[in-house]
Amino acid sequence: MESATTTALTFRDATDADVDDLVALIESAYRGDSSRAGWTTEADILEGQRTDPEGVREVVASPDSRLLAVERDGRIVACCQLERRGEHAYFGMFAVSPVLQGAGLGRAVIAEAERQVRETWGVREMHMTVISVREDLIAWYERRGYRRTGRTYPFPYGDERFGVPLRDDLRFELLVKELA
Repeated sequence: MESATTTALTFRDATDADVDDLVALIESAYRGDSSRAGWTTEADILEGQRTDPEGVREVVASPDSRLLAVERDGRIVACCQLERRGEHAYFGMFAVSPVLQGAGLGRAVIAEAERQVRETWGVREMHMTVISVREDLIAWYERRGYRRTGRTYPFPYGDERFGVPLRDDLRFELLVKELA
């Protein structure tokens, strides 16, 4: 497998024309059997959708938000949401193609996202929420400099736009990183 750093990546703001490709990418990284090709799968804790075209369009259209599309060889291979929330930025809707996970692409995307919010918005802190039972994913973020805050938020049980939980102990935990 080729390292993400040896093939040029293009970072750009997503447009309405990208919505279907972005939904497919996000779903493939988190749900169903295709997600099991990577390590970010949520297939054992959630069924149903991770997002939908309306949700992606909302992020693309929001004046305080950007959906960063990451292309390699003309194909969208990763994405993330960056949202300005006053003194900090929120990092979400992060997805890397399952067949490309583990090769440094995620590290490159998060580093570029941090650089962009620091330079464009002047924020000094990045926030994100992660499902608290995803210890492997939280550990990955901790290796990138994010720290657990212990602050949690309820999972939206009953709102199938966020998936159908397979367990009853899900909640989101806030992770924070100071940006240099």
